[in-house]
Amino acid sequence: MTKVITTGNFKGGVGKTTNSVMLSYTLSKMDKKVLLIDLDPQANATDLLLTTMTNIYKKKPDFKETLFEAIKNNNPQEALINVKDNLDLLPSYSDLQNYERYLYDNFSDDYSQDHHLTNFINEFKNEYDFVFLDIPPQLNKFTDNALVASDFVIVILQTQERALKGAEKYIEHLLELQDDYGLNIDLLGILPVLQQNGSELDLDVLQDATESFGDNNIFKTHIKQMNRLKRFDRTGITDNTKDIHDKRIHAIYGDLIKETLERINIFDQK
Repeated sequence: MTKVITTGNFKGGVGKTTNSVMLSYTLSKMDKKVLLIDLDPQANATDLLLTTMTNIYKKKPDFKETLFEAIKNNNPQEALINVKDNLDLLPSYSDLQNYERYLYDNFSDDYSQDHHLTNFINEFKNEYDFVFLDIPPQLNKFTDNALVASDFVIVILQTQERALKGAEKYIEHLLELQDDYGLNIDLLGILPVLQQNGSELDLDVLQDATESFGDNNIFKTHIKQMNRLKRFDRTGITDNTKDIHDKRIHAIYGDLIKETLERINIFDQK
């Protein structure tokens, strides 16, 4: 059964997009069929995957419509891009900033507006093992639609105070939506993204997060600050088995996927 996963935090710049893309990419390497839907008008996930497609796989992106046009026409296939084996993308573009206005103009109540994405992806999501939703770090209809459509949420926690507060507010909003709409959605976990390896601030924020969310809700796998991850934005995702920096990153994300699947399995058993 398809698993729809949103990565988020109400604080920007915490690594939400990078981790959404890397989770998608890593699962696709494991013969899982994955779709990433870029619901952020800034299109950072789209830029990273199209750079990877062009530079690494030497493929030219070919799609007939932007995601927003596909939404208006209810025809996602026109916007779909195959990035690599087992990895597809519904790309963002600047016109996606009109999505909220489209919802307000075409649907008269919050329920219909907030369930729009659910209905849109229900037509094709079963073609995939996983669907990842990358969204802006704000409280808006992008966030509400993504959460309503999701089975699981991974909250990205960069180890800084503002990110911790953003995570707390994000989970509060998730619980409100869950109550309002009777959603069957679970918090898969809080993923720590460390600013500096072993710094006192990181350790303090992690301790506060553990006290706030509970130890079981914190991923054991931590994403450390790595220059190679930043470099991917420029080069695309490189995966050279002879390069120690590439090997280190992909090994960490392999561990993260293993833990993610274990957490999903626990929820499925319940």
